[in-house]
Amino acid sequence: MTDDTDTQDGTPEPERRVVAGWHGRYYEDFAVGDVYKHPFGRTVTETDNVWFTNVTMNLNPMHFNEAYAAGTEFDERLVDGTFVIALAVGMSVLDVSVNATANLGYDRIRHHAPVYHGDTIFAESEVLEKRESDSRDHVGIVTTELRAYNQNGTKVLSLERTPMVLKRGHADPSAAQPPGWPEGIGTQPEDA
Repeated sequence: MTDDTDTQDGTPEPERRVVAGWHGRYYEDFAVGDVYKHPFGRTVTETDNVWFTNVTMNLNPMHFNEAYAAGTEFDERLVDGTFVIALAVGMSVLDVSVNATANLGYDRIRHHAPVYHGDTIFAESEVLEKRESDSRDHVGIVTTELRAYNQNGTKVLSLERTPMVLKRGHADPSAAQPPGWPEGIGTQPEDA
């Protein structure tokens, strides 16, 4: 076979190249009013709830005592609210804070409805405000409202989140070395 027909059916072999994936948003990429619907809903399991309440020592029987919970207005155990916060924040990282250098605060946290074992949570973030940092020229400060919903469209959580986000000019991601990857790991442009 010749160099330009390397496949079994005689078609040219496609050129290999290292292509940049999603590196997250930088400060310049945020605009007030933008809404990011975060991908990948997540179903909350009983194991998630039991594990989280044990790890955090949340001793409210509403989360781990079925007999107790059955006698309440909810008739069953509820998922620990701080787990729902952690889950929703985690879902937002891909769009909001992959390039954050620090989280400055979580404000106006509200649980709007209970979350039960088996509920699937979806999250979105709306940019409320952005401004230059007064003390650091390599970052800006972005405030978002994070909202989480269950599979029925019921809003279960809202909060404001404020990370410091790198400015594009102070980051140096590349296809060969995206954020978080050590230099030289995996396929390199010269390997393609």
